[in-house]
Amino acid sequence: MAVRTLSRRHLNRALLARQMLLERASTTLPRALERMGCLQAQYAPSMYIGLWSRVRGIERDDVTRALEQRKIVQGSLMRVTIHLVSAADYWPLALAIRHGRRELWLRPRKDYSERTVAAAAKRLRPRFAEGPLSRAELSELLDKDPIMVNGVGLWLELVRVPPSGTWERRRADLYAAAEDWLGRPLGITQDEAAEHLVRRYLGGFGPAAPAAIADWAGLPPKEISPALERMRLRHFKSEDGEELVDLPRAPLPDPETPAPVRFLPTWDASLLVHARRTQILPEEHRPRVFNARTPQSVATFLVDGQVAGTWRYDKGKLRIEPFGKLHKATRRELDEEAGRLAAFHD
Repeated sequence: MAVRTLSRRHLNRALLARQMLLERASTTLPRALERMGCLQAQYAPSMYIGLWSRVRGIERDDVTRALEQRKIVQGSLMRVTIHLVSAADYWPLALAIRHGRRELWLRPRKDYSERTVAAAAKRLRPRFAEGPLSRAELSELLDKDPIMVNGVGLWLELVRVPPSGTWERRRADLYAAAEDWLGRPLGITQDEAAEHLVRRYLGGFGPAAPAAIADWAGLPPKEISPALERMRLRHFKSEDGEELVDLPRAPLPDPETPAPVRFLPTWDASLLVHARRTQILPEEHRPRVFNARTPQSVATFLVDGQVAGTWRYDKGKLRIEPFGKLHKATRRELDEEAGRLAAFHD
């Protein structure tokens, strides 16, 4: 049977639809995070803005309240990077990547062994049963070793808890044991966790090459392959002949579907290299968004589904810096959206 070839514009519109950037969704915050394949959260305001661009009618207090109610949670997950996920997604994703993220952390740190870090985690566990600990308290308990402070949470599985890591208190420096904050994982096999990981990626970023799924997860491709072989998936090809896989019945909009302007925060995962096939970030603009001076990226805006410039919030207004000339209608649409985002800031 012939395999359908998808153009870059097909893949662009699929990504926008799944990321809720074609149309904001009327949904709960946990469900939005599940649909978009989680949200990177190294800088707390970025996750608020990322959700604002995707969920209809959201207010800042909605995000903070969901964190306080433990409906959503922040933790070091894919690529040992802080992500915001639904409470229901935390354990399946953590279990799927547990071994891989520990290996990734240990690889450049030859002076630390798995045995040493695991022993430190075991010593710390009773202290978390008494309640969350600040980073300063963790540091004291670990002899002020900053490397061990960063690593121990991968063996103990720590999450960042409010009031830290919120718009109001942006430094995410208060930790709880995931088992205490969310409860223990029950009835999840390793195979089920791996398949869940694949579903979340394809649901938010598909269709995709198997290597892109592994890159996003921070795992070797061979660790993704068994889950792909077990799952019922659709198969496509990219314009350059690369194999793509996708979930059955996942959205594939017409490539000519109009795309509204959208503002994205720093760290937005749709711009990272695993999503290059979609051309949401044209390659000629990549050095302007990711470079040695701004490894965290810069805040960007989309026009017709592609990054067309940067923005910053300054003295009650959004300052827009286009990469090229904008049509008057586009500029008007951007200014209106910028006014709404400025009000969200205020």
